[in-house]
Parts: sequence; C-alpha cells; structure tokens
Amino acid sequence: MRVDCRCKPNHQSQIINPFVMVRNHKGFTLIELVVVVSLIVMMIGLTMPKIRNTLLSDALKRTALRMVGLVKNLRDEAVREQRTYGLRLDMVQQQYWVGFTAMTEEEQVQARKNAEKLPPNVEILDVWFKEEGKISEGEAVILFFKKGYIQPSAIHLGDDDGRRFTVVLSPFGGKVAVLEKYVDFENEE
Repeated sequence: MRVDCRCKPNHQSQIINPFVMVRNHKGFTLIELVVVVSLIVMMIGLTMPKIRNTLLSDALKRTALRMVGLVKNLRDEAVREQRTYGLRLDMVQQQYWVGFTAMTEEEQVQARKNAEKLPPNVEILDVWFKEEGKISEGEAVILFFKKGYIQPSAIHLGDDDGRRFTVVLSPFGGKVAVLEKYVDFENEE
C-alpha cells in the first residue's frame, strides 16, 4: 500500500493514520467568535439601561454635575470675555442664574426670569465662602474673575432622601470637586 501525501508533516501536523491528517488549530472558529460576541452584546444590552437610568434618574448627582459644568464654563467665559461673572444661587426659590458686573437693571430682571430651577426633590442647602462664611438664606453670589480666579467657595446640595453633596470650587485652575457628603468647612479651620 502506497500513501501519497502531498503535505509534509510539520510541528503543527501529525499523521495518526496515513489517510487522515489531524491539525492542531491555534485559534477560534467563526462560530465560537459569533457566540462569544453575541453573549457579550446581550449582557451589555441588559445592563446598560440600568446604568443609564441610575445616572439620569439621580437628580442630586445630575444637579451636582450640572453645577460643575456651569462653573467650568463660567470661568472660561470670564477669561474669554474679560469680565467678572457671578453665579447667583437663590436658596428661597431654589434656582440659579448667571450675571455679570456691568449688567443693566433690565438684563438682571431677564436673567432672573431665565433662571434654572432645581429638580423638585433637590435643594441648595447653603453656600460657604472662605472669607464670608456660610450663607443659608436668601441669595449668594459666587464671583468668577476675568483673570481666571474663582471666589473660594462650596455649594451644599441635598435631596429628600437625606443625601448631601458638596461642590467645592478651587480659586485657581478652575478645579471643581464633587464630594458625596456634606463637608462643613467652618468647623475644619
């Protein structure tokens, strides 16, 4: 019996039977890859709505992140426009808006009308300033200067569930930190 084998055995092939050649495959078949990718897609599909709903339905966290974005934008705007801006936080109406030092009376009224209201279950508890201390009633104004300096302060937010967040504004570099607790800076000094 004569066997005509056109393939020469190498380190990946072994001849067990002269008529059957077995190869050691170092890879995955297309079916294996499709199954694994489809399982990953299904797991992501099941978890993404929960993650998205957690991030979007948490009004306190969303408000804190919105404040961070506003603070960074205000700092950049103050430098770009070379004017001093103020973030006005109204603790009675639970709203905030932006103004600048040279605003006319009419512009101030319009800015107050366009104020951003906080979600119903979120409130501004107080605003702490390094120089003035804590303001917990009425209106507080955080200043953003044209040279990029921010008035050192912290905004304390809370919700109906008793959770507290502290948005800390650093005076230099526009750094803003969100702490998931109430930090009382008056007692730390």
